[in-house]
Amino acid sequence: MSKNPLFATRASRMKASEIRELLKLLDQPGIISFAGGIPDPALFPADAFSQAFQAALGPQTQAQALQYSVSEGYVPLREWLVQHMREIGVTCDIDNILITSGSQQALDYLGKLFLSPGDTALVGWPTYLGALAAFNAYEPRFDRLNGNSGAAEHKAAAGDGAVKFAYLSADFANPTGETLDRQGREALLDLAEELDCAIIEDGAYQALRYDGDPIPPILSLELARKGSIENCRTIYCGSFSKTLSPGLRMGWVVAPKPTISQLVLLKQAADLHSATINQMAVHDVAQACFDSHIPQVRAVYQNRRDVMLDALEQHMPDGVEWTRPEGGMFIWVTLPAGVSGSELLARASDTVKVAFVPGQAFFPDGSGANTIRLSFSNSDEAAIREGIRRLGEVLRA
Repeated sequence: MSKNPLFATRASRMKASEIRELLKLLDQPGIISFAGGIPDPALFPADAFSQAFQAALGPQTQAQALQYSVSEGYVPLREWLVQHMREIGVTCDIDNILITSGSQQALDYLGKLFLSPGDTALVGWPTYLGALAAFNAYEPRFDRLNGNSGAAEHKAAAGDGAVKFAYLSADFANPTGETLDRQGREALLDLAEELDCAIIEDGAYQALRYDGDPIPPILSLELARKGSIENCRTIYCGSFSKTLSPGLRMGWVVAPKPTISQLVLLKQAADLHSATINQMAVHDVAQACFDSHIPQVRAVYQNRRDVMLDALEQHMPDGVEWTRPEGGMFIWVTLPAGVSGSELLARASDTVKVAFVPGQAFFPDGSGANTIRLSFSNSDEAAIREGIRRLGEVLRA
């Protein structure tokens, strides 16, 4: 398809999400999918949401639920989030919180706020595909965050542009499942100080820890250094998608008030506010059962992770390596050199009806051809064992 000359230059950097395209495979009969990082719908607190929506549409609240509202977000939900953030080590107040339509919207706003064409975003190698898509629209260059480069090297590589932020998911990252240890988080804070850049901390999977001791969020560690969130450069993005419901598109940003004020302006220009009725429902459900619901979710996903790790040990041929995540939804697999993840997907989906995400899409420079991402969250134990067995057969062939 030829490029429309009326389109802005940024349009040439935008392309369909490989994961969204792969989700179409779910409609094929017999497919065992380890592709999308999709929560198991059996774990949604559907009864609690049914009651919450009925309550929101009651005679005393229906006008508020169906009306325009403030861009910052539903006050009771933001008040609940103040307490939630305090429980994970982040002291803030309601004016430090903005409700967004999923954390993906937050990433788009942050890219728009920070990036001018040619500026540098530091990201993992690989990193979350949705973050690359969100930032790409603002025409940055990407530099490798998890390399051995220091501040001087990053500044030199940035050229005429500026290093504006480092983006990462510190806990159980998408796509690798890996966690940045406390020492690494402290080192990142030091690097950001040297570069005078922001840190965008994607906490989408923070609540889904199965093993090991929790590590304080980067924002919590910075607060310990600086005493007040208003002095911090870290911006925390949270989401209810992996814990309560992805379909309601409910996320939040925690940041110093001047940053929140700028994000509110972007929110007003984009969609005015996130759906009020959804915010009311999420607040009611979170207040009623978040603390009791999350352990149930963790137990199911931990078991599925363990089953997938066991199946990989049993069925993968020599030369295949994988991560062993302490939480989250993903296992990252490195294939032998010369084996293409994309070609493996084509063969596996066609011959043995197994789908996954080729890893190359997660690398800004198009490397990583011999990697794949497996998600264990939305497949039962039998499907995981059978799917990994089939995948092992294809690899051996």
